[in-house]
This record gives sequence, structure tokens and C-alpha cells, in this order.
Amino acid sequence: MKNKLSGATVFFILTFSSFAIAQVSPSADSLSRLEIPTLPPIEQVSPKAMAGAVQAATAPPAETESVTVTATKLREEFHKFIRSFVAPTQRNGKIPRWQRRICPLVVGQDPHFNAFIAQRIKYVALAAGAHVNTEASCKPNIEVIFTTTPQALMDNVRQHDVFWLGYAETVAQLDELTAVTRSVQAWYTTETGDANGVHHMDTNIIANVGGSARMFEPPTYVSPGAGRINDNIISGFNHVLIVVDTTKLAGREIVPLADYISMLSLTQIKAPDTCQQLSSIANLLVADCDKPADGLTPFDLAYLQGLYKMTAERRVLFQRNDIASVMADALMPEN
Repeated sequence: MKNKLSGATVFFILTFSSFAIAQVSPSADSLSRLEIPTLPPIEQVSPKAMAGAVQAATAPPAETESVTVTATKLREEFHKFIRSFVAPTQRNGKIPRWQRRICPLVVGQDPHFNAFIAQRIKYVALAAGAHVNTEASCKPNIEVIFTTTPQALMDNVRQHDVFWLGYAETVAQLDELTAVTRSVQAWYTTETGDANGVHHMDTNIIANVGGSARMFEPPTYVSPGAGRINDNIISGFNHVLIVVDTTKLAGREIVPLADYISMLSLTQIKAPDTCQQLSSIANLLVADCDKPADGLTPFDLAYLQGLYKMTAERRVLFQRNDIASVMADALMPEN
């Protein structure tokens, strides 16, 4: 029997990271035990296969061009990929990642499926190099909700938990952020830290009363000794909310979806509706994509490891260089 999602009806009442389930129907396909599949080893990508993948993703080479792709060439191609793949923060234009320990919570499906997806997020996070909160009572900062009424859910967020919609400078932008446009959609609340260790949530909202947000001027950050490469400012996630519309995904196999949710939990994809040039789990729900994947690929793992190894204080150009170098070294080690 394949592990598949149910179309359970779920309604949520939100009060700042607290989800009260008013109604939920259990899955008919619940399993007594789910095993976490092994992540594919990065080493499985051979240099020849790597060369073919990169060349296929770029312009066709001239007949006289060698099929050998050097590590330098790979870094250049991965740099292009990263520029189009990951979304920098709107506050300071840097690449965000989890600086905090992650604590995922999944609700809305059979408890076994919920536990499987939460555990998968933790497993992928550890493989990437992110920190996981192992305390049983940790406060969730990655919240994954399966529901048949995603827009009603997000309207509720707009009324009561507006900070979880992400960065906005105007009330009109908040209203735009509330719209549900995808079957699986993520909202990212980011934060910025300066050289003094001061952290502020990236928002211009000072208060939200009955859905009426009050805006203010953002704080300034101290970055003594800032230079061309480092500015001593870091960006991180404060909270990630992922909503899954079960009316559109009922019956879909759970393992690929769990990997897709794990990717969304650890990085902010710039254009989730665009077919990525490299084989990636990010292509799972993209229509008519010729580079599909049914699980995390070696490219995905190398990217996540690069993201969590990069120097957070660097400016975005050098952050991309860090990630591209890790990807190239992992996928084609230099001899």
C-alpha cells in the first residue's frame, strides 16, 4: 500500500503559533509505522553525469568544446542557479537560513503522517547542517498545516497572527500576502541581527488590532568594521508557515511531499512555480517541468549544505559564492 494523503477537513483557530483543531477526520490509509527513507548520498553523482547535467541546463556547447566541466565552471553555473533559486530577504537583501534551532509541528493528517513529516524535516535539517531543537516541549517555529480551507485559514492569520505573513511595508502588501495561490504555499518571517547581537523581526508592523495593522519605521543596525565582503549583519528565519491544500493533493504519495515540505522549511525559494534548471524536489509541483524529482536530489542536498555552511555575515554576492563552492566541491571533488 502506498503512503498517501487524505483529504481530511481541517479548520484552525490561530493565536500566535497556537493551533486549535476544531474538526479533523482521520486518514483511511493510516499506517502503524512509517520508516524514514535514506537520503541519497551526494557522492552518487559522477563527474561525467555532473557535466551532462550542467551542460543540459545551459546553452548547447560547440562541437569542439570539451565535455569536461571543471570545478571553476561548476561554481559559475551553480552561482547562476543560486541567484535564480533562493530569495534574499527584503529587509537587507541577504540570504536567510535558520540561525535558531528548528522545532517543526505538523497537523491536519493522520498522526502517523504528521509525525513522519515532522521527523523528515528534522532529518533533512541535520543532513544540511541546521540545528534541531530536541526538547519535547519546544515552541514550534516551523508549522505545517493540512487543510481543505487554506484561504479561510490565512484570513484568520491576517486577523490574529499578521506577523506570520512575512515582510510588508504597507497594509496593502499584507493583504496581498494573505492570498493563497498554490497547493503548497510557504510564508516566511525573517529576522535581522547586528554586530551587537541585537535581533529584530523583519517587519514594519508595530501592532495588529482586529486585523488593522499599524506600521512603523524599521530599526537601524550597528555594523562596525563593515567592508566590501562582510557587513556583520545576519539574516535568519524567525518562523515558517506552510499550508497544504488537501483538496488539490489528496492521494499524493507522502514521501516526495515530505521532502518538498522539508526544502520549503529550510530555504525560501524565489520562484516556486518555475521549473528549476537542475533536477530538484522544488520541481515536484511545477506543471510541465522536464526536470522532475520524486525526492531530494544530490543537487538539493549540496545546496542545503552550502546554505548552512556559508558565512552569514557576508554580503549576498559572497554568500552565493560560498554556497556555489560547497556545491561544486561536494558534487565534483577536485583530485
